[in-house]
Amino acid sequence: MREITTAARPLEPDFSVITTEELLAYRDAENRFRASSAARAMLGDPDPGVAIEWQEVALPGRDLPVRVYRPAPARDGEGDDRAELPLVFHVHGGSFVGTAVQCDWANSHLAAHLPALVVSVEHRLLDQETPLSAAADDGWDVLQHVVQHAAQWGIDPARTAVFGESCGALISALSAIRAREAGLRLRAQVLVNPAVDVTEAMFDYPSIAEYGYSPTRAAPQLGLFQRLSVPSGTDARALSPLYADNLSGLAPALVMVPTQDAVADHGRSYAERLRAAGTSVQLSEYPGARHAFLATPGVEPQAEAARAEILGFLRASLTP
Repeated sequence: MREITTAARPLEPDFSVITTEELLAYRDAENRFRASSAARAMLGDPDPGVAIEWQEVALPGRDLPVRVYRPAPARDGEGDDRAELPLVFHVHGGSFVGTAVQCDWANSHLAAHLPALVVSVEHRLLDQETPLSAAADDGWDVLQHVVQHAAQWGIDPARTAVFGESCGALISALSAIRAREAGLRLRAQVLVNPAVDVTEAMFDYPSIAEYGYSPTRAAPQLGLFQRLSVPSGTDARALSPLYADNLSGLAPALVMVPTQDAVADHGRSYAERLRAAGTSVQLSEYPGARHAFLATPGVEPQAEAARAEILGFLRASLTP
């Protein structure tokens, strides 16, 4: 995927009645906008001390793009003194629309100032042919691939963290559970405005009632997200970290909740379940912030503080 210079942002459709063709057209137009220079005023500029490039990861049956953020040599050493970098594996939000490019501001800053290699997976986006399980497999499979080929990527696999936003936080949480089951020891998980319940109960939270239609029309989007996530016959609980049978022994978590967010109570509930299971968790709330606040520093004043908190948490977690 290549950034484009200018693009007009499309009007948001009615997600409650959108057709497959309309969804695909909207996705294409919206992602063109998010990858354009016109969006930078909202999404923020990347850190100049980082090289950013697209790469392809070859997986069985499919190749997936990843957006790679590597600090300049002055930041991570040179020649024989160059150290293996910790890995921050990132999953962008959006579920049925979104791109890793929209997260350049936060990801490049983390890469530069930890320093670390940040790899953001361009997972398959949800539609009538692609359920949530496919996107979740993309996240987990690419994470495994990078860790298993650590020397090729120049990382220290023993210092790995996962980081996701919204649906990406759900995928990151599922990856953290799968990592424990596979014997892959993660150092940390950062879950920002996570949506962690795709069962029929996902709407049964006070925050949904309060913020489902204000400050944004989140409820129709969440309805489409659920319909696409779990086609008929799918076990929704298996894709909902909130209902995992065992949440013990997971990587320490930072759960960040913007309070003016329809899924704020998803994050709060997941932090409670992690804590009850004995997993170390830090719940951090940002009063007045909205759902995608971390990805929109140009319009969300608390994005800078959130980014600094993530940096501090990961620095403490990934220190040798």
